[in-house]
Amino acid sequence: MQIDPSIENNDLPGRQVAGLVLREAKKLHRAATSDSLANSLPVLRRLLSTQVFHGISLPELSRRRGDVQRKHVLRALAIEAGFPGWKEYRDALVGKEPKALLPFDVLRSRFGYPNLWFSSPEEAESHAAEHGGRTMQVGQQAVVFPER
Repeated sequence: MQIDPSIENNDLPGRQVAGLVLREAKKLHRAATSDSLANSLPVLRRLLSTQVFHGISLPELSRRRGDVQRKHVLRALAIEAGFPGWKEYRDALVGKEPKALLPFDVLRSRFGYPNLWFSSPEEAESHAAEHGGRTMQVGQQAVVFPER
């Protein structure tokens, strides 16, 4: 799959980049509330790991997945990107360097495969320095997207 040149070259206006994140949040929200556990559990785990929901177990959240709202998914994406909430994340997306702030879900669809996973950002940076590629931290792990 080819990288969208407008994203890679930062030609895409920030509002359109925010729109990409909103569309991804819509997909994730749909997956989180799905009756399919294969679709819902990965998103529910992300909501719990970002502490969007407190004091609830994964099985309980799964039973109550109808309570998950789009705002919860947006907050989780913001936290994963290093922001306290959606408002701050949206403002940053509209700002100077929106390409650097895209979530993994949006980038992986543009970079294709293979994606090389590492247990730490340091390992990923070391690999990218030697072999090329773009690194991105995902939770406690990191991924290297190959250069095309």
